[in-house]
Amino acid sequence: MTTSETSRYVRLHVELVLEVAEPEALTEAALERIAADEYMQDTERAQAGSAVREDPAEALAYLVDPVDFVSQVPGVDLAQASWSCEEIEYDPEAEEWDLDEDEN
Repeated sequence: MTTSETSRYVRLHVELVLEVAEPEALTEAALERIAADEYMQDTERAQAGSAVREDPAEALAYLVDPVDFVSQVPGVDLAQASWSCEEIEYDPEAEEWDLDEDEN
């Protein structure tokens, strides 16, 4: 690829920390999304439902779609996407969570 071809691509890094205030609502929404997925096989649907019931991070992963993030942005097409969710220990006062650390 030439420089002009590669400069057309931009990697967007986004890190979010979300508080799951209503895990039951999150799980129910994910189960509804899984049930409505017409392309998902029954065995995959059963596995996904089980994972979503056990782990709020799994439920969130079924509800968050990078395509949705950029579908309304004019002039761009999504070339590739990956994402994951995991439960974490979070302390907003901890130095590791200081989002302004690069501004020094």
